Amino acid sequence: MTEVTNMISTPRLPRLLRRSLRHIALLGYVALLAATGCHHNPKLPGVNPNAPDTSLPAPTASITADPLAIDLGQSVVLNWRTTNATAVSIDGIGPVAINGTQTVSPANSTNFHLVAKGDGGTTEANIRVTVKVPTTDNTGNTTFDNGLGAGSEAEFHANVQNLFFDYDSAELRPDAGASVSAAARYLNTHSGVRILIAGYCDDRGSAEYNITLGENRADSAKTALVSAGVSPSRIRTVSYGKERQFCTEENESCWQQNRRDQFSIDK
Repeated sequence: MTEVTNMISTPRLPRLLRRSLRHIALLGYVALLAATGCHHNPKLPGVNPNAPDTSLPAPTASITADPLAIDLGQSVVLNWRTTNATAVSIDGIGPVAINGTQTVSPANSTNFHLVAKGDGGTTEANIRVTVKVPTTDNTGNTTFDNGLGAGSEAEFHANVQNLFFDYDSAELRPDAGASVSAAARYLNTHSGVRILIAGYCDDRGSAEYNITLGENRADSAKTALVSAGVSPSRIRTVSYGKERQFCTEENESCWQQNRRDQFSIDK
């Protein structure tokens, strides 16, 4: 390259030849830069097409079960909520809606494992339901281990039955009288049993309104039992409003199942 440059600067060469040599030198210099530059280009890292997009929010997920403990053959209402999820599944059930409820009757104690997947990653949630399997005592009677020494839970549910309500009402219906009397007789002869009354509503109306309506329904049943001689200190109430549906179809038969007071042993 230096020799070519010296030749270009020699005054004895014709002007046209000097221009040609100058052009050749420039092209050679550019080619040299291109050749040496290729060896210094950084290698771009590979991209994993399966990696979650960290710029997007990760999914959130929660799952509840009501009740958490049942006798064999009874049902549980699962209720789950997610955000930022595009696919949700529950072990033993399969793919489910992004948000929803479902009634299940597990044959044994079960851990319901929920997996929520989205563009921002994967999130998991769990809820365990205990299923109490009956055993037979020395007299041949079937009992459940409820830790109360107050008879079987099957006996409890046979005598203390759920109450149902009319639409937008917290008043006990005339057909509830016999159920309240039977429940009071059982509770008054099993003084070690404490109960929980849960008030439920169908899915019509606002969440706030139905929470209040559920409270009033649970209080109506408590007032009736107290009037029949059951100590109020043995009764606890709670309202789930419309958040835990037993049935999700949009018809009167389904709505009626959701308008209820449900009784359980308070442990």
